[in-house]
Amino acid sequence: MIQRIQTLYLILSAGISAGLIFVFHLWTNTKGVKVFALDDYMCLAVFLGSALLSLIAIFSFKNRKFQFVLGRLNILLNFILLVIFVTQSLNLSGETNVSENGIGMLLPIFSIVCLVLANKAIKKDEDLVKSVDRLR
Repeated sequence: MIQRIQTLYLILSAGISAGLIFVFHLWTNTKGVKVFALDDYMCLAVFLGSALLSLIAIFSFKNRKFQFVLGRLNILLNFILLVIFVTQSLNLSGETNVSENGIGMLLPIFSIVCLVLANKAIKKDEDLVKSVDRLR
């Protein structure tokens, strides 16, 4: 159902992935310019892909197993985004592009927390339906 708690968590995750990337900067380069997700197309694509997966998961509420798989896939996508951020911030070459990390690098972590809570609620609903089916 669409009024379940996992819907709230998925909306929050989609809002973090699609909305807050325009508010918080990812890092500040050596010239002092704040870099947002719009400036790096790969990060923008992964953020918007994560938001799209969250929205698809919201509207697939009749198929809880598929919703759970989409949540797991979204968590994996956010971990990939974290790996991209870590490799970019820990660039070992002499000429690094990143001089100061921004709060935007923490957005995938917040999104992962929301997705884990959503998957936990989806699993709880699935277990409840299975227990009711055993009684019939």
